[in-house]
This record gives sequence, structure tokens and C-alpha cells, in this order.
Amino acid sequence: MDPRPLFLMTDPSCFDVCYQINPWMRPTAWSPASLAAAQAASAQLRAALQTAGARVETIGAVRGLPDLVFPANAAVVLDGKVLLARFRHPERQGEEAIFRSVFARLQARGLVDEVVDLPDGVLHEGAGDCIWDADRGHFWAGFGPRSTRSSIAAIRRTFGREVVALELASDRFYHLDTCFCPLAGGQVLYYPDAFTPEAQATIRDRVPEAQRIEASAEEAEAFCVNAVNLDARLIMARAPASLRAKLQAHGYRLTEVDLDPFILSGGAAYCMTLRLDRTSQPHPAILAAE
Repeated sequence: MDPRPLFLMTDPSCFDVCYQINPWMRPTAWSPASLAAAQAASAQLRAALQTAGARVETIGAVRGLPDLVFPANAAVVLDGKVLLARFRHPERQGEEAIFRSVFARLQARGLVDEVVDLPDGVLHEGAGDCIWDADRGHFWAGFGPRSTRSSIAAIRRTFGREVVALELASDRFYHLDTCFCPLAGGQVLYYPDAFTPEAQATIRDRVPEAQRIEASAEEAEAFCVNAVNLDARLIMARAPASLRAKLQAHGYRLTEVDLDPFILSGGAAYCMTLRLDRTSQPHPAILAAE
């Protein structure tokens, strides 16, 4: 078995910003040049993952489904089990059948083991709202703007793991992955103001102060919390110097990619990927020196 991390990405050739389902989406800012920039940015992200030692599976673009480029929302994947998403907005509901067929093909190739549906009436938008914390051995799950609170129990039943619910307080940070990122070594990078007071208290109770890395509004709005973490490496959108300093002080090394075309749609590095080989088995964090 290939031990390298395995990610799913999407061909961006049909990406555009033609509707608005979150406050970041700016259709009027999209231009013919934006597509070329998006294709270059996606290629740079793929190259950054591969340079960091990962494999990348790429699925085809589908005209009329521009947000297919954000496969993090397709499903929650752990230990080979796939819990398929159900989208809130009609603009994204066409993605469900596409991703179902993608996971069926991946299952046939032995890259995932089992594909599971959510119960009727439950909305949940995949790993965008359900993030595995390898050091703590549980999921963090966001709910509110996109995913319903009823999804928490469905995730727990599907995977048999603890799920810590965090209510999101703002449509600007509509998925958990826009404002919360568990890191190797036990640190958590997050933007406190994206959460209700109760959710903020839950984070403080679960994560010691020394392990909490708080992003400022500027850092969160640059979509840097929406990052891919591979041991000591963080792959993210271009970071303000303030965040770069915070992360480097904790021993992390940054690979920054210009993801501005995708930020026009409210997504960045984490949104553009879905890790397929994530396991619940504990593993030691590797925080290598620069």
C-alpha cells in the first residue's frame, strides 16, 4: 500500500463565480482572465501537495457546477468509510450525484471501502463542516449556516467516534474549515469570532491555551485558516506576515499559494482538497526543523 497521503481535487476548467450563496462570492469580479488564473492556482496547489509528499487524484469538471472544485464538501472520509454530503443550496445539489459516482469508482479501485448516506432530512456539507483531529482522536463538527445540528448524531453513528459540536456564528464563516484547523502536534489554528460564545468555550475547554493559535480578522479573511496540514508543513493561501510569524514560532513551515480566484468564491486550499486516506489510528506528529 502506498503510504503517501492521498487527496482528491477537481479539474477547474468549469470553475467560475456566477451566483452568490455566501458573502464572499463576487460574480461581478469574475472575468475571462479569472479562469486562466484559477487553472494556474489549482496547478500550483496540486504541485505544492505533491512536493510535500502527497498523491493527488483529479476528477473531471462539470459545466454548470462551478463549486465542484471544492471537494472538501463532498463527504467525510475516515478509515476508508465515506459519509456523503447533502447540500443546503440548490446551486450545489447537482454535485451530489457526481460525487456519488466518483466515490463508487474510488471504491471499485480499493481507494475507499464503504459509502454511506445521511439520514433523510439531515444536511451536512462534508469535511468542510467535519474535521478529524488526529491528536485528540475526535471530530470537530460545525453546524448552523450549512449543516444541521442533526448531522452531529449521524456522524457519530457512522464512524463510532466522538464528535464535538461547534456552532458557527456568521454566514461569512459558513463552514468550519474557513475558521478552524487542527494541526499536527496538538495546536489548533482558529478564528474565535466565527463561533458562538458557547462554541468558543468548548474550544477553550478542549484545547489548552498554549495550543490555541488565534487568527485575527485579517488572517481569517485571507482564507489562511482554510489550510492543508501535512505534519510540519502548512499549505495555504498567501498569508499576512503576522500569521506567518505565529505559525513559524510553533515550528510550522508554510507553503503559500496565490488562491485569489477561489477566494472570490469563498474557498481556498482546504476546500479545494479532500483527504481520502485519513485514519483514526494515532500517529506521532512530526515537527521537523526548517
